[in-house]
Amino acid sequence: MAEQADTRLSRVDGAVVGAVVDLFVYTVVLNLFVEYLPGVISETFTLSLLTAVLLKVVLEVVLVAKKRVVGRFRAASTRTGKVVAGVMVWAVAFGSKFLVLEAVDLVFGDRVGLGGFFSVTLLVVTLLLARAAVRLLLERAPRDG
Repeated sequence: MAEQADTRLSRVDGAVVGAVVDLFVYTVVLNLFVEYLPGVISETFTLSLLTAVLLKVVLEVVLVAKKRVVGRFRAASTRTGKVVAGVMVWAVAFGSKFLVLEAVDLVFGDRVGLGGFFSVTLLVVTLLLARAAVRLLLERAPRDG
C-alpha cells in the first residue's frame, strides 16, 4: 500500500509540487505579517489561505511580465531602447505593489488588508525570498532511494 502511494507521488508534476509549496510558504509568511504588523489584517485563517492563493496568482503574472521586460532590456541594442526597457522594468516592479493591493481589496474588501505601499512591498519581497529559500532547501535535500 505504501509502495503504491510512493509511486503516485513520484508521478506528481514538479510544477504542482512547487505551487503547493509556494502556497504553504505564502500562507506562513502572510500570517506572520498579520501577527506582527498592525496594518496587515486577515479576519480568518481561511481568508489568509485564500489571500495566499491570490498572491500566488498575481505574483506569477508579475514575474512573467518582469521576465519579458528584462528580456527586452537585454535585447535592446540602442541607448534609447535600454532606457525605455529600464523604465518598463521599474514600472512593472513599482506597479506590481499597487496591483497586489487592488486585487486583494477587490476580492476581499475590508476583511483582508495588506497595509500600504511599504508594507506590501516588504511582504512581496519577503514572500519571494522565503519562496526562493524553501525551494533551494528542497533542491539540496537528500533524496531517499
